[in-house]
Amino acid sequence: MLLEVDDLKVHFPIKRGAIFDRTIGYVYAVDGVSLAVRKGETYGLVGESGCGKSTLGRGILRLTEPTSGKVIFDGTDIASLKNEELRRARRRMQMVFQDPLGSLDPRQSVESILTEGLKAHDLAGTKQQTSKALRELLGSVGLPSSSLRKYPHEFSGGQRQRIGIARALTVNPDLIVADEPVSALDVSVQAQVINLLEDLQIERNLTYLVIAHDLAVVRHISDRVGVMYLGALVEEAPSASVYAEPLHPYTRALMSAVPVPDPVLEDSRERIILRGDLPSPANPPTGCRFHTRCPWKQDTLCDTERPVLTELKPGHRVACHYAVDIASGKLKPNELALEVI
Repeated sequence: MLLEVDDLKVHFPIKRGAIFDRTIGYVYAVDGVSLAVRKGETYGLVGESGCGKSTLGRGILRLTEPTSGKVIFDGTDIASLKNEELRRARRRMQMVFQDPLGSLDPRQSVESILTEGLKAHDLAGTKQQTSKALRELLGSVGLPSSSLRKYPHEFSGGQRQRIGIARALTVNPDLIVADEPVSALDVSVQAQVINLLEDLQIERNLTYLVIAHDLAVVRHISDRVGVMYLGALVEEAPSASVYAEPLHPYTRALMSAVPVPDPVLEDSRERIILRGDLPSPANPPTGCRFHTRCPWKQDTLCDTERPVLTELKPGHRVACHYAVDIASGKLKPNELALEVI
């Protein structure tokens, strides 16, 4: 394992009062997530907006300070490192941000943007050596060497994201956290960037944690998939298993929303419609986080006891009290929650 996350929590205080600034509560953005990523694999993290995916990614890299928990990177607990030790560890962990324009300084040229990381980690050589390395790096992400003299506003969205990827690669990292790397791009450009990420992974033996809400993108690029809901991981399995046989009710609802390119099959399959709104992360439900919207909800246990991730099949973990009964058809859903479209 290259990365192991153990019971990671990121809670943001809610303040009130102009003078005393009292803490009156917390937003439980990430609330006890545990996962592991093997070296060389791509781990896809999915879930609807507001579930805590991006906060988890930033917490792993300590761009946002975790409230508690452990982040073990290649045998070292990142969460306990300070100052110089943390700076050295960060060279091996980089991030590609969702907004390619907002993540690049508009006052810096591409050359300045790429050189900044080299200088920060004492990796810059002579001016000629650095210039040659940057030209080769731009070539590897599909940009001409003339891009070094240009500024971010002179590029398209896809080109800017390539610059962001190049920036992450300048320090030769082992792990890249890609936060919605293609969501801001046109569909035709998305495929190009995804293919680029896959090629770079093979060339450089990279490990990816890809955060996304587009299930088609995650299915294409990921070896394993984790599904988040309201700050918690509810299902984790190899990519093929999640898409072929989702076991958690929330994952089943997500997958039922993915269009199938077969009109006959699409017209005959059940679509799970979730009732109600996503609860507030500042006041999450007791027991199972999903029970307020779950079509298979049962009284007592779902309301009071929070399920833990349990391995039901080899490599397939689910946080649901009744996952086995739901998968076997023994437990029937509320018919009002199902639609055939």
